[in-house]
Amino acid sequence: MIALSLAEIAAAVGGQTHDIPDPSVQVTAPVVRDSREVVPGGLFVAFAGERVDGHDFAAQVVEAGAVAVLASRPVGVPAIVVDDVQAALGALARDVVRRLGATVVALTGSAGKTSTKDLIAQVLQRAAPTVWTPGSFNNEIGLPLTALSATDETRFLVLEMGARGIGHIRYLTGLTPPDVGLVLNVGTAHIGEFGGREQIALAKGELVESLPAGGAAILNADDPLVRAMASRTQAKVLLFGESAEADVRAENVRLTDSGQPAFRLHTPSGASDVTMRLYGEHHVSNALAAAAVAHELGMSVTEIATALSEAGSLSRWRMEVTERPDGVTIVNDAYNANPESMRAALRALAAMGRGRRTWAVLGKMAELGDEALAEHDAVGRLAVRLNVGKLVAVGGREASWLQLGAYNEGSWGEESVHVSDAQAAVDLLRSELRPGDVVLVKASRSVGLESVAQALLATGAEGEVAAR
Repeated sequence: MIALSLAEIAAAVGGQTHDIPDPSVQVTAPVVRDSREVVPGGLFVAFAGERVDGHDFAAQVVEAGAVAVLASRPVGVPAIVVDDVQAALGALARDVVRRLGATVVALTGSAGKTSTKDLIAQVLQRAAPTVWTPGSFNNEIGLPLTALSATDETRFLVLEMGARGIGHIRYLTGLTPPDVGLVLNVGTAHIGEFGGREQIALAKGELVESLPAGGAAILNADDPLVRAMASRTQAKVLLFGESAEADVRAENVRLTDSGQPAFRLHTPSGASDVTMRLYGEHHVSNALAAAAVAHELGMSVTEIATALSEAGSLSRWRMEVTERPDGVTIVNDAYNANPESMRAALRALAAMGRGRRTWAVLGKMAELGDEALAEHDAVGRLAVRLNVGKLVAVGGREASWLQLGAYNEGSWGEESVHVSDAQAAVDLLRSELRPGDVVLVKASRSVGLESVAQALLATGAEGEVAAR
């Protein structure tokens, strides 16, 4: 964080100082909400949760070096006391971003946010010091904490913005007003909460509405609901996609034998070839989005193409490809799932598994509302159409819909199996996997299928596992 005195922080958040002998003492280290992450010079934010109350750790964090605690009540150690800790955290982020003067890049979308954010960060940091959202730290707490991790040297601040309803992104853009706003797509993720794709588009479009006239809206030319957002902003509009009308586009898109995308990148300043280290054709759209942001911020097409070709995955359990010593390849994409990302992962599995036996270990996709049955059935059918060797559907009702879709689409009924839980899936795979097999593991985060991938990696590991 940039250095600020406790008096300056109290003024920014509208708080009162308590037990602070010297308000001129500065906070110079990160702002954190986890007492285990406190470092000397930092500020601890005390949230009162259902099971744990951060205020109970006040003395401990000050002893560990925290300068003070941002709290909702006096805690007997140096503290800035406010009525609403979350609102105060947001106000502090807003003040720090204003002082920074860095270029704020915000992005949202139904699928691919985190992978695209990681790509943007890896490209932009070649041009100037860049801070970005860790993992999916994209809500009312995670976003301001990310902004507060910026320093005086930060020139680009890349922020992922999530939404669970109308008004959420508007709130986040009020905390960290963006200069560049990127909307990736409007899909069916959380459709049960929103009530329809049009409502999702309304929510996602709040990002471009927040842009200043001198800003830039980066929009997906291949998604009609996103492209229509051009009418909702006064900012410059730059289109990306495979459409011929896109300002930043891909030509000659193909997959390597290992399932990694390659294409010719075209920008208004020229063209260059890209071969990615990531897996799956869906990363082409993510890469184009990152390229459009980088182009808008002044990078050359050669710099962008080189950065995209060298970029890796920065976030766990997102198409994380690991080969066991016995030749079995595990694709851990278990962080989350929705219909769009499920289809993309299955296509990636099919490409990676050419000439090899493939397994799709899938669980439920959450928050689909009335669309849940149809979407799970469709994913099961797609697995068969892509010639995935076997679908292992894990869990309860939604998993049974996955398996039924595959069963109805298949020829012999041998293309799929339904198991009760993660351990049953592990037991099945341990008994049937053989060298050369490729296994995809994917479900919504609540299912916890990463345990399947971890168990399979531990199985038969005779020496170091080589991660790619």
